[in-house]
Amino acid sequence: MWADLTSALLSAANLDHADLREADLTDVFLHSANLAGANLEEAVMRLADLTDAVLHGANLTFAILTEATLSCADLTDAVLRGADLSRADLTDAVLRGADLSSTNLSGADLTNALLMYSDLRGANLTDANLSGTEMPSGDVNPD
Repeated sequence: MWADLTSALLSAANLDHADLREADLTDVFLHSANLAGANLEEAVMRLADLTDAVLHGANLTFAILTEATLSCADLTDAVLRGADLSRADLTDAVLRGADLSSTNLSGADLTNALLMYSDLRGANLTDANLSGTEMPSGDVNPD
């Protein structure tokens, strides 16, 4: 691992364009943090709280975000290719233009998430909650 920030309290931290590749961010508290453009490739973020965080354009390729909370997070144009977001809370998250190809979203809660223009090719959406979600086509899933 590159850095061990397990259980760190980083609420509202400015980590704009930070290099956190392979970092252990398990159970970290990043509520309202700015991670725009950050490199989180292969980071371990199990149980992390990223509520209201800004991850616009962040690289989360192959990151592990199982059971993470990303409600109301801005992931516009983020790259999550091959990431594990199983059982993650993505309610009201903004994922416009995000690369979610081959991402594991099984059991994730995407209620009211915005996925317009996102790439979901090969994504696992088994048991994901898509109620009210704006899909890549612009259609909204019924509640």
